[in-house]
Amino acid sequence: MTTTLIANGTVVSAEGAVAQDVLIDGERIAALLPSASSSSASSATVVADRVIDAAGKYVIPGGVDVHTHMEVPFGVTFSSDTFASGTQAAAWGGTTTIVDFAVQRKGERVLEGLEAWHAKAAGQCAIDYGFHMIVGDVTDESLSLLDRLADEGITSVKLFMAYPGVYYSDDGEILRMMQTAAANGTMVMVHAENGPAIDVLVRQALERGDTSPINHGLTRPVALEEEATFRSIKLAEVAGCPVYVVHMSAGAAVARVAEARSAGANVFGETCPQYLYLTLEDHLGAPGFEGAKWACSTPLRSRHEHHQDDLWRALRLNDLQVVSTDHCPFCFKEQKELGIGDFSKIPNGIGTVEHRMDLLYQGVVDGHISLPRWVDVACTTPARLFGLYPRKGTIAPGSDADVVVYDPSATTTLGGATHHMNIDHSAYEGIKIQGKVDTVLSRGQIVVESDQFVGSPTHGRYQPRTLSDLLL
Repeated sequence: MTTTLIANGTVVSAEGAVAQDVLIDGERIAALLPSASSSSASSATVVADRVIDAAGKYVIPGGVDVHTHMEVPFGVTFSSDTFASGTQAAAWGGTTTIVDFAVQRKGERVLEGLEAWHAKAAGQCAIDYGFHMIVGDVTDESLSLLDRLADEGITSVKLFMAYPGVYYSDDGEILRMMQTAAANGTMVMVHAENGPAIDVLVRQALERGDTSPINHGLTRPVALEEEATFRSIKLAEVAGCPVYVVHMSAGAAVARVAEARSAGANVFGETCPQYLYLTLEDHLGAPGFEGAKWACSTPLRSRHEHHQDDLWRALRLNDLQVVSTDHCPFCFKEQKELGIGDFSKIPNGIGTVEHRMDLLYQGVVDGHISLPRWVDVACTTPARLFGLYPRKGTIAPGSDADVVVYDPSATTTLGGATHHMNIDHSAYEGIKIQGKVDTVLSRGQIVVESDQFVGSPTHGRYQPRTLSDLLL
């Protein structure tokens, strides 16, 4: 097996930053050693097949993105990143593990959906991957399968409080799923928006002739995210079940999570980079139909209501625990354009999997979060919440050698001309980042180096997951 020494860098964990060398043997981390550049020269005698000089750079765990949608259906189309293109783009951005969503829709069988996603991903991934299960049809059969899903390493299910007729679950169905999940430790994830009320607002807007993209956001108001978040928390309380609220965008909704956590509940919240950097007025409200590029759900929020400040503060205080991407890209041409004249037909989603680590690091530069917190919300806590830790999310002896060397002195300008996602535009066009991914290793194999993808497009392995180790 090949040995690799990452020398002279600063290893950053969720606990802090230490000058250390990282010794990798094959696919695993073998040891953390005093830096050869420090006063102790003990690691200078280590002989390795390959040495990566990380002087002046951070050495961090590979990113763990627990919310992606590769090749997911939306109406008559599919998200534009395949598992092949999407996982390579993730690697470029310093993410070495994704957890995607296998889908069961109304009238479909759970195991058929799971088999379809295994078929899409097998032999197509450049980095490691796992699955959550979207249950769009809560029935006696789907409830009976939770133990089998857990046995196959799928220890989380997602329910939708939005999208009636497609994925929507009513309160009774959600309660039944939560009660069943409570019995075997499965994590229930919820898309928390009041779907029936949103459908009324959408219909009224279209009847008024309000068809432009900004109405996608205006018909999904903060109050309906806050209300659904609160309702999901109370249903979980009745069921005695942990709940994880995905892609939170509104400060008022996050406050509900914070209240529940302060009371000792197993409630967790996730936000995404789009809510930290993009706004309703400047992006979704762009002239003409251009705003369709930024149609996603939950929607971007108004810059006048301090949501971004609320989200950054929640990340600092651990009221939000994870930053994922909800990566669900659609090209502007032919895909987003399906919604010309009717905003409700715009495919919902933004491409972010390549940029999450950089955008969060800019939060460190700007003083929103600390260096260890960057690693915590992007790597360690996602791995712990979703049963991947300590294989993933940490640099420690015995862990998978998923390692990113990050150069804080370099700069990155995000844009459609340079990204590697399969999408014809960038939601983050022109944003400048102080920092850049330098080298990426996945299970000991270099996959990105010197601005080149040098990995194998079939390197990634399916990762069965255990139960969360963060539940009280």
